[in-house]
Amino acid sequence: MSMDAPTFRVGVVVERRPSKSPWVDHAWRIVAIIPEAIGTEPGHVLGHDGEAVLLYAGARSVEFHRVETGNYRDNLTSGSPGLWVTLALTDEEPGIRLISVTADPAEGESLTEIGDLMVEIAPMPPEIAERLAAFVETHHVERVFTKRKRQ
Repeated sequence: MSMDAPTFRVGVVVERRPSKSPWVDHAWRIVAIIPEAIGTEPGHVLGHDGEAVLLYAGARSVEFHRVETGNYRDNLTSGSPGLWVTLALTDEEPGIRLISVTADPAEGESLTEIGDLMVEIAPMPPEIAERLAAFVETHHVERVFTKRKRQ
């Protein structure tokens, strides 16, 4: 783990429900961001709630980068800090694959432009928000915008 990019792993829990749409079989929703469940395979069924199935989607690393502290600060001060979770729909069980998890709103928004991916914002757990706030406090440098004049 370098000073520039502290990394830690998080697990993602999703809910799969039968869809009422004629175009898709299931509707998906992020239920929780949890500590990585080491030894738990992606797709592991965690429980049922009526027709809904709770599944462990897997774990991914979340990295903090010094050059993104402005974006992290904006995320933290937004009133509802989030993590952008990217999933790919698949034809194989359980029907999704976890791609990434990021605290950078700009990175998360850029992933929404890729057609076949599903990007959802999940509430940021308090312990991650605390780590992110400490990282921003340590590494943020305010960059002043200077408009260049033509010669």
